[in-house]
Amino acid sequence: MNILMIGSECTPFIKTGGLADVLGSLPHALKKQGADVRVVLPKYENMDDHWKQQLTHLNEMDVQLGWRTQYAGIEYLEYDGIPIYFIDNEYYFKRSNLYGFGDEAERFVFFNRAVLDMVCAMDWTPDVLHCHDWHASLIPVFLHTHYKEVEKLQGMKTVFTIHNLKYQGVYAQSVLHDLMDFDEGMMTEDAFEFFGDINFMKGALNYADFITTVSETYAKEIQTPYYGENLDGVLRKRTDELVGIVNGIDEQNYDPMKDDALAFPFRSSLIKKAQNKMWLQAELGLPVRKEVPLIGIVSRLVEQKGFDLIGRVIDELLHEDDVQIVLLGTGEYQYEQMLQWVQQRHPDKMSTHIRFSEPFSRQIYAASDMFLMPSRFEPCGIGQLIALRYLSAPIVRETGGLADTVQPYNEETGEGNGFSFTNYNAHDMLYTIRRAIALYHEPASWQTLTRNICKSKFTWKNSAEQYMDLYQTMFK
Repeated sequence: MNILMIGSECTPFIKTGGLADVLGSLPHALKKQGADVRVVLPKYENMDDHWKQQLTHLNEMDVQLGWRTQYAGIEYLEYDGIPIYFIDNEYYFKRSNLYGFGDEAERFVFFNRAVLDMVCAMDWTPDVLHCHDWHASLIPVFLHTHYKEVEKLQGMKTVFTIHNLKYQGVYAQSVLHDLMDFDEGMMTEDAFEFFGDINFMKGALNYADFITTVSETYAKEIQTPYYGENLDGVLRKRTDELVGIVNGIDEQNYDPMKDDALAFPFRSSLIKKAQNKMWLQAELGLPVRKEVPLIGIVSRLVEQKGFDLIGRVIDELLHEDDVQIVLLGTGEYQYEQMLQWVQQRHPDKMSTHIRFSEPFSRQIYAASDMFLMPSRFEPCGIGQLIALRYLSAPIVRETGGLADTVQPYNEETGEGNGFSFTNYNAHDMLYTIRRAIALYHEPASWQTLTRNICKSKFTWKNSAEQYMDLYQTMFK
């Protein structure tokens, strides 16, 4: 099975979010299942020079973009046994950031056309084009339209993965003619039409052979109006070709026993974990108190992540409960200001850090007894998976991947690996936090919970096996 992964970012080359982690890890797991997996990305200006210096120029071509013809260079390196291709065009990708420009539609129409032109010219033929998020969503459409007569592409299958349905690539109808070289026939419910505009992701949902998303619960949620972002009708129509496969984490990368960021490496020892907590308390100027439960938060500070809930009750929690909170993240100004003010009001209980640091995030996972993630929606989530790996009990809302990976602890049966609440309600969240704090002060129950956490396994191996089954099903 030959698989070409297509996306806009991939670790370790370039990253802004969880999509990069998936493209950085899933190909390696698929390779272990026997697949020949390759990845293609844009070549961004702000990719580290360490990687740029390793690139080999393979080919160059002219890409048709409506009435324009644009240069595309194909550059290549091999990373840990995975071939990585980069589409080079300085006009589109030599910029200070990955996204956020006025010509976003043109940039990614070009990228999609360039990828298919590259595939046509390669001496390797993929069986499956696996496209990730709206930036690669035109591949399934073009394959069935502009490229349908290309002999090499006959029989090639497409999988489209939704990482976050909120971001769809919605642009003016003029893009259809000016950049894609389509006529009015594609302004329909079965193609791109979206409230008078065009929707890149909707094109993929209509044309891909199979659709996946990053958890079973999210696959169900997005078929409802509340979570469906105005595409729930299309998704319900494709329900037989829609499946949720939960993401994994790289257990070699996230290994508390071998993590250089930690003061006290550990595997399953609560004593060593407590030493990490006391070390971090001292580093941050919090009272060094082993018996006080420490809640960690590592997140983008946006409404989706539940910060309106946190803002509503955090003063109440810190005023009434013996608890400490350490927060790391950046995001919307209102939440940054709110969390800094909370630290000023409760300096002995709250430590707020408006920045991001990978080593510091790992120190928080290792030190925290609990990890708070009360998202309004969460396609999969990686924070709760890392927390489980570092023996921090997740406190989550039951949505998307959070519901699929965190089982609420049951005091009677001793089952469960964390805590959860159903309704998107601040005081339901507060009640659940307090329930976790109460259990923390019952050593026998907390040890049972920790043993359950130790057994929680969310590796890429499990995910890769499900993807391989899906790929093979499409050819039966």
